[in-house]
Amino acid sequence: MPGSRITAVGHYQPAKVLTNDELAGMVDTSDEWIRSRVGIRTRHIAGPEEPVDELAAHAAAKALAAAGRPPASVDLVVVATSTAVDRSPNMAARVAARLGVPSPAALDVNVVCAGFTHALATADHAVRAGAATRALVVGADKMSAVTDWTDRTTCVLVGDGAGAAVVEACGPDEAPGVGPVLWGSVPEMGRAVRIEGEPARFAQEGQSVYRWATTRLPPLARAACERAGLAPADLAAVVLHQANLRIVEPLAERIGAVNAVVARDVVDSGNTSAASVPIALSKLVERGEISTGAPVLLFGFGGNLSYAGQVVRCP
Repeated sequence: MPGSRITAVGHYQPAKVLTNDELAGMVDTSDEWIRSRVGIRTRHIAGPEEPVDELAAHAAAKALAAAGRPPASVDLVVVATSTAVDRSPNMAARVAARLGVPSPAALDVNVVCAGFTHALATADHAVRAGAATRALVVGADKMSAVTDWTDRTTCVLVGDGAGAAVVEACGPDEAPGVGPVLWGSVPEMGRAVRIEGEPARFAQEGQSVYRWATTRLPPLARAACERAGLAPADLAAVVLHQANLRIVEPLAERIGAVNAVVARDVVDSGNTSAASVPIALSKLVERGEISTGAPVLLFGFGGNLSYAGQVVRCP
């Protein structure tokens, strides 16, 4: 069966911007402390009247518009999120309803920060199997809703938003634009990043996550390149989960992508969980920093200590 390709991307972030100085008025922190430890300057925060499916639908609508595709042409909607409030209807069904997608397969994927790259692989597999021809793949999270705003170790990290991609079947003579996924997890360390309790709250073991990400993930990211038949030096861009600038920069360096643009959207957006990879990719495309058809490594990691990465061709 033919492979798939990303034909367009889009992103959406709430209008409200929360600065480090504003956070310093809420908890014992400072702009200098936050920048030196996580590299974040600002983050976007959704209001109580902005649910996750609304963020997701805005990003998906932008991606569809960029692709020039009507909602009725979509036969699969996959939404990656870990901040859905309700169990049913799921987020994908709600997004489909908002957009007017008439009868898609609609499923949610909860792999927290690695959600988008898992969802993209799922859509790619569905296209390759002949079960779908055009998919909307969305990463969307409202991390502000699961954050303890009195805990300075976590509240300085998070932001809200959504990013989306239109994924379509390639033509018979067209090379696949979404490479093979490399994915996995470390279940015995799953509690290092968690959203649990009543009410649900985000917590993590920061040092454990930092060591795992900067030491264990570089060879896995390189292996994802190998599966696509590329060396890291061939990459035009690297889009990692935007967890923390102190994780993103060392990880990008250790992958060996010496000629690549490295996404650093965490500086302006904070950690948006499943939304971080597609938001960062969409911004690079929007600014023209990656040429159409250029190879880009997408690599999500984090919650569950899960990871997933693949090389895609820039839309």
